Amino acid sequence: MRPSKRHLSENCQAVSQVLSRVGDKWSVLVVSILGRGPMRFNELKRTVNGISQRMLTLTLRALERDGLVTRTVFPSVPPRVDYELTGLGRSLLNPVSALAAWAIDHRADIAAAQATFDAKAEAPDADATTMQRPHPQTLPSPRP
Repeated sequence: MRPSKRHLSENCQAVSQVLSRVGDKWSVLVVSILGRGPMRFNELKRTVNGISQRMLTLTLRALERDGLVTRTVFPSVPPRVDYELTGLGRSLLNPVSALAAWAIDHRADIAAAQATFDAKAEAPDADATTMQRPHPQTLPSPRP
């Protein structure tokens, strides 16, 4: 029995939503780092190389909204806030780790494929079947 188009559309939307979160480089890094255990905001900021305070805040809020991270405020002076993966967030660690391992294992292959593609695209004697960058058309100059 074939699924209805509506069913496929809902699945595509669900996959797109998850991939937009997981495909975000900061989210993947934060989830991976929080896989080590709970951390405070500044500890996370120091650990995630290159992330701004604003981007870390936005990333943590989005991960919290998606149910992947919990935020716990401890009543102390100054207030202490810890971030930790939820059960759902921990279930994401294996797929994210597998994707990261694949990327590391194949980065040289991907770089070589990109170089080959770029060389073909830039070759002056490339045949018509290869991808070539379009040449800008010259437009007549406007009359004074």
